[in-house]
Amino acid sequence: MSSSRRLTVLSIAHSAVSRDAGRLRYYPLVGRDDVDMHLVVPATWYQFGRTIIADPSDDPGMTVHVMPIRLPRAGPMSWYLHFYPGLRRIIREVDPDVIHLWEEPWGVVAMQARVLKGRAAMVLEVDQNILKRLPPPFEFIRKDVLRNTDHILSRSPEATAVVRARGYAGPVSPIGYGVDLATFNQTGARQAPIAPGRGLRIGYVGRLVEEKGLDDALDAMKRVTAAVTLAIMGEGPHEGALKQRVAELGLTDRVTFQGWGKPADVATFLSSLDAMILLTRTTSAVREQFGRVIVESQACGVPVIGSTGGAIPDVVGKGGWTIPERDPDALATLLDRLAAEPQQLLDRGAAARDNVLTRFTYEVVANALVSACQQAADAKQGADRRRP
Repeated sequence: MSSSRRLTVLSIAHSAVSRDAGRLRYYPLVGRDDVDMHLVVPATWYQFGRTIIADPSDDPGMTVHVMPIRLPRAGPMSWYLHFYPGLRRIIREVDPDVIHLWEEPWGVVAMQARVLKGRAAMVLEVDQNILKRLPPPFEFIRKDVLRNTDHILSRSPEATAVVRARGYAGPVSPIGYGVDLATFNQTGARQAPIAPGRGLRIGYVGRLVEEKGLDDALDAMKRVTAAVTLAIMGEGPHEGALKQRVAELGLTDRVTFQGWGKPADVATFLSSLDAMILLTRTTSAVREQFGRVIVESQACGVPVIGSTGGAIPDVVGKGGWTIPERDPDALATLLDRLAAEPQQLLDRGAAARDNVLTRFTYEVVANALVSACQQAADAKQGADRRRP
């Protein structure tokens, strides 16, 4: 395809059901003369016990198709069984050059798009970074979809290794998650390394599950000699056990809990910290795929202390510190050092903000998406011309 022709892309993404999360990544494409973006999202989505109703389809400058889905929450594989009964009609009407799937390759919707795509090239965005054999029919779906995919957008080198191991041999481009800089910003940023009178304040935002390593943080809190407090924002099945552990360790006056908040509330919470922690533990079923709260924290100028789990070290970059998984002693040592040398917090905070502006803005993500789609469309058109 000539780069002078406008590229028509149909993106299928359940994560774009709401504007304050996944849909914002498409906004930098509005008004561009090189791409016509159509977005397919579910009318209703169920995730982590919540029911999310899609925001209306009146996004200016972009065509959003809000469509009902079937099998939205059927059994243990609920996320991966859904499909769109009206997708064939949309593909015929839009006649896209590229179908982009922000879905994993074993999902029924991925197979549906593969079967219905017609002349379109297919670009797939992948997160899964643990190689495991899937139960029928999902392993068959994954292999078939990957064989018919023209370009992969990968969240991490580990995610690339997974699709390579399952037969994908085509081009791969990296892509991160973007962060909303209008919400997560440095407004009211502290000029002093640590706010006077309260010691070092660290925090966590996310699901309260054992794999996130908060037990290691509590053990470290017991071992530090400096004045350190821990603030936790989130909910989940491990909350009761964490609160019990706080009481057992005598940390009640140094550890606080609060529930989920809106993005603006999360930004305010993160901005109140001296450092954010993400101490994910790798298991046979869990390996951190990205850690979106890392870039949200860094956008606020707050450095991150991360474990070596999965993609965390790469995402943190120079905007924080990395310690071994399941190592409370290493965390305690680092916290004592930061309390004694607080200028490090400001230095790493500045590097954190730069890390986001360089790698994780919505503009960077949108450019990566368009570039991959253009390459896929050009390659497919060339292959079609060569085919007898």
